[in-house]
Amino acid sequence: MSQYQFVADDGQPLRQGRSQRYDPQATAKYCRYRPWLVFWRAFTIFWYLGGFVLRFLLDRWRNVNVIEKNKLRRAADLRQTLTKLGTTFIKVGQALSTRPDLIQKDFLAELVKLQDRLPPFNNATAFAIIEEDLDRTPEEIYREISPHPIAAASLGQVYQAILHSGEKVAVKVQRPNLRPTITLDLHLMRWAASWIAPWLPLNIGHDLTLIVDEFGTKLFEEIDYFNEARNAEIFATNFRDDPTVKVPEIYWRYTGLRVLTLEWIDGFKLTDTESIEAVGVDPNEVIKIGVISGLKQLLEFGFFHADPHPGNLFALSDGRMAYIDFGMMDQLDEYTKETLAASVVHLINRDFYQLADDFKALGFLASDTDITPIIPALEKVLGNAMGEKVKDFNFKTITDEFSELMYEYPFRVPAKFSLIIRSLITQEGLALTLDPEFSIVEIAYPYVAKRLLRGESAAMRRRLLEVLIQDGKFKWERLENMLAIAQSDGNLDLLPTAQLGLQYLLSEEGRYLRQQILLALTENDRLHTQEVQRLWDLVKDEFQPHRIFDVAWNTIKEISSEQVTALMTLGNGKG
Repeated sequence: MSQYQFVADDGQPLRQGRSQRYDPQATAKYCRYRPWLVFWRAFTIFWYLGGFVLRFLLDRWRNVNVIEKNKLRRAADLRQTLTKLGTTFIKVGQALSTRPDLIQKDFLAELVKLQDRLPPFNNATAFAIIEEDLDRTPEEIYREISPHPIAAASLGQVYQAILHSGEKVAVKVQRPNLRPTITLDLHLMRWAASWIAPWLPLNIGHDLTLIVDEFGTKLFEEIDYFNEARNAEIFATNFRDDPTVKVPEIYWRYTGLRVLTLEWIDGFKLTDTESIEAVGVDPNEVIKIGVISGLKQLLEFGFFHADPHPGNLFALSDGRMAYIDFGMMDQLDEYTKETLAASVVHLINRDFYQLADDFKALGFLASDTDITPIIPALEKVLGNAMGEKVKDFNFKTITDEFSELMYEYPFRVPAKFSLIIRSLITQEGLALTLDPEFSIVEIAYPYVAKRLLRGESAAMRRRLLEVLIQDGKFKWERLENMLAIAQSDGNLDLLPTAQLGLQYLLSEEGRYLRQQILLALTENDRLHTQEVQRLWDLVKDEFQPHRIFDVAWNTIKEISSEQVTALMTLGNGKG
């Protein structure tokens, strides 16, 4: 291992048991002085992929009967080809296996097997890795361990075991010699990206090597089981108050760089709908949990699972959903979270000018880009993608429509967004597998609307103002629309939301909104009672007298003298 240019996080040479990170410059230097390794790996990739492509095209060049006769054989051929090429290509196959709208059914059925039905490696090798990493034999660590792996995936294989203390655990053991092959693959992918980029449409090829580097960084993190264990604990902390999500416990005493021991999860793959229904659980409800938890990761916590394919997600018999793999994760900053939340609302409201600004803020457009000529194009493309209703929207539609837009306008995909897009597309693809009518935005918007209405942070309150006030005027229809959509899934308790809203209105921070509401109520020298009545009709069923009293009392208890002054100011119109 010392011959490879792997370094620890502090830049020092790697020692046993220390974390490692991907360094494209060090990898390139290693490969430059060992061209025979690069050549042999490139030849291997070309031989296997080229052979598959040739066989596939020969079927097409012959006749329809041959295509039909060989379709199952070719599907298995693709899976076997990716398996022979190893982890990097298996990861590509896993991503494709979640896209029923991109891959034909026969190929899809085979690619799904790449999630957790890969060929295992030798048991003796696996147990030797356990002993080397943990400095104890498997018998010393586990009271019982399955004689053979119960699952094999791209990075390693899993054994079921029981600790001497009695806990049932899963033991993940990494495949041998994984890092050298991945290093060569990433070097070749980076080289190919630099050559391919000029031949692609300008914006699609933009920063293609940065996207490869982002993938490489995350892949190196994924093969560091210490890092995965840390990620699992952060993820569990984020969801500690969510009764719908289960995260397995990590056993640190029995975890190393290439061995991970964690709580055993008894559950069903999300694609195993028959078993899920047999225990009385609705698969669509579990998918909804997955989407909502994904939105929380992106928009609330900022720490998200970048590889949510069916092999990593399980439905439990009590209706919860469990995550079991935390190797590929990423972190978003607060500004990005806020902007993503706002962009969803701007999209639904068809506010394409603000949406273009969001694209600039997120890096999809350069900061000095003149967005004026882009607005009509966005309106045409995204307006068509949205259709008549929110439920008509999906990422496949957006991808198809945006491909044309990228030829004409300077859009680009920032490297940091490659994993976000992968995560969203994977989640949507999984949901589409179970429900062809699924729309991720139909679930996303109620969640975002509720977050905005609650205004739990200053950032969310700023975004709420952006939605409700446009061109200096309060937009009644937007508040009405937001309330209606936030209530659409039946999970919004309006009274606590109303309490937070009242506290905000009475604060110094809420002065501007107070002024705008007062102006809106008296606009054009008349009281806008119709708008208020429509809002009341939306919420009146939830405002029972005893609950209103409780909320009012709690608000009064927290009110300050400054807020009393603000209330009086609202009443006399001098806000």
